[in-house]
Amino acid sequence: MTEQLTGLASDRALLGRTSTAERVSDILRSRIAEGYFAPGTRLSEDGIGGALGVSRNTLREAFRLLTHERLLVHELNRGVFVRVLTVEDVQDIYRTRGLVERAVVRGLGDPPYALDRMTEAVEEGRRAVRDGDWNGLGTANIHFHRELVALAGSERTDELMRSVFAELRLAFHVVDDPRALHEPYLTRNQQILAALRTGDRPRAETLLEAYLHDSLTRMVEVYHRRVNPEP
Repeated sequence: MTEQLTGLASDRALLGRTSTAERVSDILRSRIAEGYFAPGTRLSEDGIGGALGVSRNTLREAFRLLTHERLLVHELNRGVFVRVLTVEDVQDIYRTRGLVERAVVRGLGDPPYALDRMTEAVEEGRRAVRDGDWNGLGTANIHFHRELVALAGSERTDELMRSVFAELRLAFHVVDDPRALHEPYLTRNQQILAALRTGDRPRAETLLEAYLHDSLTRMVEVYHRRVNPEP
């Protein structure tokens, strides 16, 4: 937890002069999405509040907001914990991703599209592969799909998917072989990006649909093996 609190202290400047629960929840959500807090981690009010320089009441309101987003759970007389997802949660996450991400691609207007940030996410993934940083590659994959959603230019959709992608990161923590899960999808991200560069939206959507189907299948296999083993 010490390392996580050090990282949070660096986020303190993001709060500005008015420390609001919404801003605190944004920071904690981002930290969960980046993998700083693993599922089952107990969040210390004193430690996090001190690192961010916010009051106990502000922090508790932020916890409440993230509990509503299904990222945290409050256990009576024990405290607040990062949520541990079930296989049903994972299936629902991918169902939501399919509905939103495919709709974004389908609804794009005429090319060219603003693909710079998706390109940056692919480069981030390549660097992670060179460094052998497989969890970092998972983060880069999330960044790629977050930027794909951003092509819709909708703040509401971005807000919805921020929580979904943060939940997805919680699912990734269960994976015992992050390289096997994430490495194949760097190439598939590149293929989706290439299709969008040429303005071929139907191909991009087809590639995306296959991507999400195969990724979900892999995640469900992992969950059945490591979280809910069948008799």
